[in-house]
Amino acid sequence: MEVFASRSRLTLIFSLFVLLSLCFRSSTSLSSSTSELQILTAERRIDLVSHIIRVVLTLKVQNDGASPASNVLLAFPPAQVKHLALIQAAELAGKKRKKSVHPLDVKPSNDADGPNGAKLYSISLRNPLSTGSSVSIEVSYVLTQSLEPFPVEISQSESQLVLYRDSALILSPYEIKQQTTVLRTPSTKVESFTRVEPSTQTRTELKYGPYEDKPSFSYVPVLVHFENNNPFAVVEELVREIEISHWGNLQITEHYTVVHNGAKHKGGFSRVDYQSRPTFSGASSFKHLLVKLPPRVHSVYYRDNIGNISTSHLRTSYSKSELEIEPRYPLLGGWKATFIIGYGLPLEDVLFESDDGKRYLNFTFGCPIAETLVNKITNKVVLPEGSKNPSVVIPFSVERRAETSYSYLDIVGRPVVVLEKENVVPEHNSLFQVYYDFHPMFMLAEPLMLTSVFFFLFVAALAYIHMDISIKK
Repeated sequence: MEVFASRSRLTLIFSLFVLLSLCFRSSTSLSSSTSELQILTAERRIDLVSHIIRVVLTLKVQNDGASPASNVLLAFPPAQVKHLALIQAAELAGKKRKKSVHPLDVKPSNDADGPNGAKLYSISLRNPLSTGSSVSIEVSYVLTQSLEPFPVEISQSESQLVLYRDSALILSPYEIKQQTTVLRTPSTKVESFTRVEPSTQTRTELKYGPYEDKPSFSYVPVLVHFENNNPFAVVEELVREIEISHWGNLQITEHYTVVHNGAKHKGGFSRVDYQSRPTFSGASSFKHLLVKLPPRVHSVYYRDNIGNISTSHLRTSYSKSELEIEPRYPLLGGWKATFIIGYGLPLEDVLFESDDGKRYLNFTFGCPIAETLVNKITNKVVLPEGSKNPSVVIPFSVERRAETSYSYLDIVGRPVVVLEKENVVPEHNSLFQVYYDFHPMFMLAEPLMLTSVFFFLFVAALAYIHMDISIKK
């Protein structure tokens, strides 16, 4: 028994030793990789005009190490990572008039987290940064649901005030020689903001800095309380069905569940005040939504569970189509509406044939409603019956699965490619392609089936007419 206990203690001590050595090794690798680089200048511009926050970070990075560096690390506090919808980076080369932009790959880093749980992302440079050289990088990222309504509830006559939390200093795994942060608000009505000298306010801009010689992972929390009456339109769920017919038409049906995600409305609602004083009554509500559709749309409809909604206006041109829709009632904070938008497109605008003989659909992934956050979007591409080997090309990660749909005169069913993604912003309105194999003979299946049915009905009717089934001779 004593031998077994001593072996257990030795095993536990050995496991702890291995765990500590791994942690020390990961922290050593992080410190060694970050000590080689430093940021000479950093400028961060935060746009708080919309409920979707857009940040542009411009860095000038210099390699002070003994070996070339192929990656640059970014750091984000844990509270921002869960609201991070999109992050992009590009290398800037040349001067202002002849500036060229080269996209760079960004992905979560395999290194250990920084202090206080800071999450790291890695930017892969086009060419390794040699010793003593510098490179300019522009990072743009989008944050969602990061504005907190305060107060949480407002009446119809009150303006909407929100809180934004961040740091006056740029969180970075590198030492920053000089840095500034600029926040842009939708109006000059700023109730309060945390002052970290030097900090100034000029109309709709709050400027923190410049700060010099700040060590890595420096963080000074700030809080900005300001007015933002822009509508917080959030699509809780968008389900889009894209049905391909090789007979010349593409039919799109979009099911929406929209909610106003700002300060919740309290008290009663007066439509008289709302219509007579639109500037002051329900200032943060939204009365209409702008839907940007492809050009040459036709058979457009807008309805809900009750029926058709006539308060819509469609404007079409050669290059674009815009549908302005009004819900049955204005949406105040916390109010919700569900509706359906459907339209058709000529097949030659969206369906093409590749060099290897495959056919492919070229369509937009995101939500067509302007300046809208989508909690979850589902794109269902219904391929014609007989399609085989579907594949997807899309510029960002999505969840994919396969289904089978049955419609009129289908025998084996139609393959359905389902693409899902959460936390979708307007920057996700990129084109994606669905490739598939299709033999033209399958187009004759339904006509032959209808022809056969009518032929057999005709033969049966002919036989019935000429058949003598009487019992008399």
